[in-house]
Amino acid sequence: MKRLVILISGRGSNMEAILRTAAAEQWPAQIAAVISNKASAAGLSTAAEAGIPALAVEHRHYPDRDSFDGALAEAIDRYAPDLVVLAGFMRILTPGFVQHYHGRLLNIHPSLLPSFPGLATHRQALDAGVKFHGATVHFVTPELDHGPIVEQAVVPVLDGDTESALAARVLAHEHVIYPRAVRDFVEGRMWLDGDRVRRSAGSR
Repeated sequence: MKRLVILISGRGSNMEAILRTAAAEQWPAQIAAVISNKASAAGLSTAAEAGIPALAVEHRHYPDRDSFDGALAEAIDRYAPDLVVLAGFMRILTPGFVQHYHGRLLNIHPSLLPSFPGLATHRQALDAGVKFHGATVHFVTPELDHGPIVEQAVVPVLDGDTESALAARVLAHEHVIYPRAVRDFVEGRMWLDGDRVRRSAGSR
């Protein structure tokens, strides 16, 4: 059985989608812990109510990114995860942290990478006038929002779209593709091989 640790910074709606799907589909996995960089993150209460260990490692208590990432890795490693899932974790991770979890660190980003990395992706998409937007699940590498792509969902940009309307439609797709990607990893149907995502014969 695979062990997962999920990292959040706020409400954790993608975390909720993963917990809900894992239970409904009876994944061969255990959500070993949910960790946030903010003690006030609402998702910690959600995890605790589900019986999952929920804790905070607050970045503001550390003088720099290296020391915070060291403390975070120490907290994560106590749960011996096979996969670390970033679910709205709003911190840029140091290269050493990323390398420590190479091949077992997933993120979801609200754009069709490599387009629109970073923040304010929906505003970037609207400003660029693109006709399609979406979300990307990818393995994390030291270069921000540029890791090997696992899953993507495409969302049309509609006339008169606002940031909030577009964000809501993209988020609905995130809640589908992120659990699917995590499940494929858990069941051994998807993995990272060098800088490419591989899938077993017969999988999607």
